[in-house]
Amino acid sequence: MYEIDFSITAKKDFKSIHKSDIVFIRDSLYQFAQNFNAEYEKSLMHSGKIKKLKGQTETLYRLKLRSYRVVYKKYENKLVILVLHVTTREGAYKSLD
Repeated sequence: MYEIDFSITAKKDFKSIHKSDIVFIRDSLYQFAQNFNAEYEKSLMHSGKIKKLKGQTETLYRLKLRSYRVVYKKYENKLVILVLHVTTREGAYKSLD
C-alpha cells in the first residue's frame, strides 16, 4: 500500500475547498493509495481518470475527482504518493508552469 503525503501547497489548497468536498477528496485519495498497483494504475489511465502530465521537468500525474484535479507525484522506492496540488479543473495547471 502507498502512503500519502500532502505538500504545503496542497494543504493550503484545502483551505479554499468546501468541507464536504475535502472529506470526499481525502477519502478518495486514501482509497486510491490503498488499491494502487500497476494493474490498477493501468486501468485508471485507460479510463482517463489518471493521466501523466506532459511538459513538466519531473514526472507528475493528474487524478480526476469530480470537478477537482489532484496533481501528484509517486516515489516507487518509498511507496509514497505526494499530493502537490488540489484544485478545480479551471485552475489545475496554471501554477505548474
